[in-house]
Amino acid sequence: MDFGLFLLHAAVGLFFTGHGAQKLFGAFGGHGLAGTAGFFESLGLRPGRVHATAAGLAELVGGISLALGFLVPLGAALIVAAMAAAIATAHAGKGPWVTEGGWELNATYAVAAVALAGAGAGAWSLDSAFGLDVSGTEWALGALAAGLLGGAGAVFSGRLASRGQDGRAPSAA
Repeated sequence: MDFGLFLLHAAVGLFFTGHGAQKLFGAFGGHGLAGTAGFFESLGLRPGRVHATAAGLAELVGGISLALGFLVPLGAALIVAAMAAAIATAHAGKGPWVTEGGWELNATYAVAAVALAGAGAGAWSLDSAFGLDVSGTEWALGALAAGLLGGAGAVFSGRLASRGQDGRAPSAA
């Protein structure tokens, strides 16, 4: 079981770390802050640079947290927030399947993060090394709630700022 938890934490965490690095630094073929900011602006998330930075940091820090098994519910909340915002903006109205631009992959990532918060970091983790017991249903549900609130807050603030720029609600992307 410890190996399985380690493997899931490492895989999910490192891939999210990579997604954050794509947004923030243009690593791994990403578009960096400027490109991500422009995309976020097209989704009605303004100012785009602020939202791109927040999304990139959520993915980077959340990914590192999961990969190292350190304060996993916090990392899970950051990932849920980023995925909830992505579902509500880039993938809304496209159905579930990723082949149609849908949200299935984002939802799977969020569920995996919440499940890891519930299962805990395992023996091969920094939480274990530091004697932290931050796992279980309550921690998982807390991470889910905090992430959903954070994602909704990001979308709301970005759309509110968009409305303020031209007096109209942004069109759905």
